[in-house]
Amino acid sequence: MYSVLPDLLRQMDKIISLPSISSANKDLDMSNKPVIDHLATSFLSMGFKCEIIPCDPAETKFNLIATLGTGPGGLVLAGHTDTVPFDQKLWSVDPFQLTEKGNKIYGLGVTDMKGFFPIVMDAVKPLLDEKFKEPLIVLATADEESSMLGAKALVKLGRPKARSALIGEPTELKPVSAHKGIMMDRIRLLGESGHSSDPSLGKNALDTMHQVISELVKYRNQLKERYSSELFVIPYPTLNLGAIHGGDNPNRICGHCDLEFDIRLVPGMNIDTVRAEINKLVKSVTEPSGVEFKMEEIFSGVPAFFAEENSKMLKTAEELTGHGGVSVLFGTEGPFLQQLGMDTIVMGPGNIDQAHQPNEYMSMDMINPTIKVLKKLISANCF
Repeated sequence: MYSVLPDLLRQMDKIISLPSISSANKDLDMSNKPVIDHLATSFLSMGFKCEIIPCDPAETKFNLIATLGTGPGGLVLAGHTDTVPFDQKLWSVDPFQLTEKGNKIYGLGVTDMKGFFPIVMDAVKPLLDEKFKEPLIVLATADEESSMLGAKALVKLGRPKARSALIGEPTELKPVSAHKGIMMDRIRLLGESGHSSDPSLGKNALDTMHQVISELVKYRNQLKERYSSELFVIPYPTLNLGAIHGGDNPNRICGHCDLEFDIRLVPGMNIDTVRAEINKLVKSVTEPSGVEFKMEEIFSGVPAFFAEENSKMLKTAEELTGHGGVSVLFGTEGPFLQQLGMDTIVMGPGNIDQAHQPNEYMSMDMINPTIKVLKKLISANCF
């Protein structure tokens, strides 16, 4: 029925079947080692030299650098191996089994973005007999969805090195020339519990958090007024109040409360400055109430991304796809690969609207065009 090769779908099914959730919630977080091991075995069988690199002292998170060919220059094809958590009850198919239905393939991470790796394999296989004058490097990273731990480890390592890089995030095969930055933080309030019949017996952390939230909403409006970039469909920074946890019983004064939020930053915003402003804001609420607070970084942050001026990679991708460079609202590992000195763009199969959703899917129509473009990019950069 499809022109997609069965081997590709088998590879897709295998990688989807290996859970690799990363989360700020330690109860949900897991190692990506099974995915990395599978990819290493697959790329080794194709003639790549593979290096598995631990990213944390406990050696639960790993990156893979798979290299075909030698020398300076070349091309990096990059993706992350982790997925977000999921709610089984909201899925109508098995999240850990590839399901074909209605010209779509379903599975957790099929679009964002474990499914990119089997597509890369299929693009490379017909080229294995060619002479690689410059290396092709496939990069598989850890924890993009939670901490960017894998990308940060690469910057610290100073590798891989190449002339150009493509990150295969789902962009409907449109080259991304810019995206917003992102930071994630947690505000922890510690009050004093006591019997709810007498409010004077304690310090209610939930009451104080209500005031903090009110101030954060005001701050969100201030950011909207202070910063703007017409590069983006939503031209202002956004602040999302994502999760709140506190207390333990209705008849006890709430002794503790945590709030988790993210901010999507536009150009001109400094992450450290934003954190300092929020810290001052929270302190203005907690000091009068006597409630203790601290801020914790869930994700230290990644700045806004721009392709290099006169980027050769962007120009080539625009010519191959017929799409001009676009701006997106989500963050990627792009700024980290740029720190390694690579001409970097973001472009891959699938649609970001399907990411982080129940019944995540990729249209089958995206696969062969992606293979075709990847072949041409490899030829342009490695032959």
